[in-house]
Amino acid sequence: MSGRQVTRTDNEAAERGDPRFTVYVACRNYGRFLGEAIESVLRQSVEDWELIVVDDGSTDDTAAVMNLYRGHRAISLHRTESIGLPAVGNFVLARARGRYVIRLDGDDVFDENILLVLGNALDRHADLALVFPDYFLIDAFGQVFAHERRKRLYESNHMVDLPPNGACTLVRTAVLREVGGYREDLGAQDGLDLWTKVAARYKCANVNLPLFYYRRHGTNLTSDVSRIISARRQIKKDAVKDQLTALRPVIAVIPCRRNFDFVEDLWKQTVGERSLLERNIAVSLSSPLFDHVVVTCDNEQAAECVTRLSEPRLSFVLRDQRSTIRSSSVVPTLERIARELDPALRGVTVLRYIQTPFVTVDTLEEAVCTLAISEADSASAVEEIRSRVFRRSPHGLEPLNERGEFRSDFDLLYRDSQTCIATRNRNLATGSLTGGSIASFIVSAAESFFIDSEHSMRLARHMFNQVR
Repeated sequence: MSGRQVTRTDNEAAERGDPRFTVYVACRNYGRFLGEAIESVLRQSVEDWELIVVDDGSTDDTAAVMNLYRGHRAISLHRTESIGLPAVGNFVLARARGRYVIRLDGDDVFDENILLVLGNALDRHADLALVFPDYFLIDAFGQVFAHERRKRLYESNHMVDLPPNGACTLVRTAVLREVGGYREDLGAQDGLDLWTKVAARYKCANVNLPLFYYRRHGTNLTSDVSRIISARRQIKKDAVKDQLTALRPVIAVIPCRRNFDFVEDLWKQTVGERSLLERNIAVSLSSPLFDHVVVTCDNEQAAECVTRLSEPRLSFVLRDQRSTIRSSSVVPTLERIARELDPALRGVTVLRYIQTPFVTVDTLEEAVCTLAISEADSASAVEEIRSRVFRRSPHGLEPLNERGEFRSDFDLLYRDSQTCIATRNRNLATGSLTGGSIASFIVSAAESFFIDSEHSMRLARHMFNQVR
């Protein structure tokens, strides 16, 4: 991130008499909400805006609602044929006359002061390229049920691995054009795409005022989980491809042991036609990102899986039996491996657990990319805890994660998915697995499935047979 000045093109736009803001509403089959979205722009407390409304192939009454606003001097109406949200963004960017651009989804609503407040932030701070607010969550009927708040960036929030909402973020038009607009090849995660490109070059900020209403309902564009995860991973991978050389070597370590699990030599247990260890080795070797894949075990029989493959990146390290007891740390073993393969301790180790057999190579690679993009000491795959969690207090149970109308990103709780963790090798020399700053990324419940009993072992085999 840098504090580059971004005012020259802004001033040129002002001299031409262009509007200060370009607001665009992207709509696909949100006709029942669209009127409320447009009206929230008309109610803005500032007037120097243009509104571009795009119907992206709707089959409902979207066109009829748009026609109600035809002829307004500041509104232009367009139709595209199901080109997708990122492509709609680029369609608008090619036509935008405003110094600043902001998206409003067709099912969401602006607070009347959003342009005033966010515009003032960019006007006053020439080094800012992007600013975003807090927001209210509303249901399909417009009832507020929560207030989502983000801690102030660079003041109380120093980890920028969580991007803002893609909508209702105000960005300088010149900057958005400079970074190439939106990626159209992924069809999702335009917010992460924008954040990744802009935050790497410019200073960004947030305002702790709720300035829009984000609607949650059954047909949100953001409900396609698999597409979102796939897009998220590709954006991260592309963003850090030039940084990966500095992180090498990247070492995948698969620890296993003879005892202390519910069955002796758990690594030998099969899911499908391969053992848990063989499955993990195959997934790790399928990625060109890993320079080394190391199996470490206190049973030398595990070495047979390594020698049988004759893969130059694959090796076996005999593990001290004392390091395999449940209360022992795996860090000394990881440090020994890292010092052998990376004497300068400049690289990264990805710790991989055999008990989670459904982890994909994309998840292992995302661990490394998340570490790189966040510049953290480590990156851990986690699951968000959505149910309520309590701790005991002098007066009974005290909730740790509030689920009421007001919460911030610091109120979120996560569970270690025990799938993988990427750590800088320098951490291991201090006896720490994670270091001081830990970035995170969400993995699916299926990938987090953990085998810790005969019952879960049977379930894993059943799950594999169902999806095969």
